[in-house]
Amino acid sequence: MSITAERKTALIKQHRHDAKDTGSPEVQVAILTERITNLTAHFKSHAKDNHSRRGLLKLVSQRRSLLDYLKRKDEPRYRSLIEKLGIRR
Repeated sequence: MSITAERKTALIKQHRHDAKDTGSPEVQVAILTERITNLTAHFKSHAKDNHSRRGLLKLVSQRRSLLDYLKRKDEPRYRSLIEKLGIRR
């Protein structure tokens, strides 16, 4: 259910602004989106796993908060990020 270190590093390299950037909203949203995707696939075979479902809802809420922050601060970055990740809204 969690992402591998290699996948996380690849996501950071893909969405960072400079060489030392690991905590920008774009990177955080990309990592959360990957975790949400993995959990969604998990629920296809484990429909009654309510403990993980609670974690999924927390991840979605955290991602939504970061996206709202990014939209307030810099609308073009927000638009490009949701287009790149394929997040609707």
